[in-house]
Amino acid sequence: MDKPVLLVKCGLFLFNFNEKGELLMTTGLAYFKKVYGVVPGWVQKMHDYNPAMLDHYTALRGAAMAPGALSVKEKDILLVGINAARYYARSMVYHTKGAVDGGATLEELIEYLLVAFNYGGERALQLGLQSFEYALELTNMDADKISHEASAIDIVRYYSTFASTEKSEAYFEKLLSFLTANDENALKQELLNGNVVSTQMKFILMTGIYTATLQNKETDDWAKKSRDVGVVEAELAELGYICLLTAGIPSWFELSDALIQK
Repeated sequence: MDKPVLLVKCGLFLFNFNEKGELLMTTGLAYFKKVYGVVPGWVQKMHDYNPAMLDHYTALRGAAMAPGALSVKEKDILLVGINAARYYARSMVYHTKGAVDGGATLEELIEYLLVAFNYGGERALQLGLQSFEYALELTNMDADKISHEASAIDIVRYYSTFASTEKSEAYFEKLLSFLTANDENALKQELLNGNVVSTQMKFILMTGIYTATLQNKETDDWAKKSRDVGVVEAELAELGYICLLTAGIPSWFELSDALIQK
């Protein structure tokens, strides 16, 4: 059996390489057990059918999720919002654990899930409740639940009960007033305003949503809007890496088109 001769730290994890520079086969299983608490079935099957494939995927994921211009927590919670918007609950829930483990608060999670409305509408809010309920479980928070078929206004009202500051309470009052008035344009603009989560991170999220859904023009438009509010190129590049993980290599094509050439 190969013995590790080189340890490479990537984020929270160590990758073991042999003298040939090959990632050791056991690393993938250990990595994902650390990430998710258990080895997911899809990880085990990739290992069983082609362990080298899992090793390459593990190395790619480790590099994409390593802290850089964006923190590990920010990357996980962005992927929660991106997957809520595109109605992909499985990855949304997976990354909820990463976000909570990384220190994301319930109020932060709520705002990322709310921004998903700007792309996915009421259905995205309904789907996002799965993420929020999992976060409640992970944080041992005893709180009332709401139907996954609740209306957008009821979901926003529910989330407002978790506001912990006067600023946040005022923020939710604005959201509810726009929902009551059926003023969707004002609502979508207010959702992008900074509260617990900065405006910059919300614009990064919107860029990521259009990247992961392979919409080239909109990705470019939101990348430009993101720069206008202070997002830097390194953050957009790292967004592209995590979109590649959640939506495949074509998503990198879309984001790379929007990046400024060095």
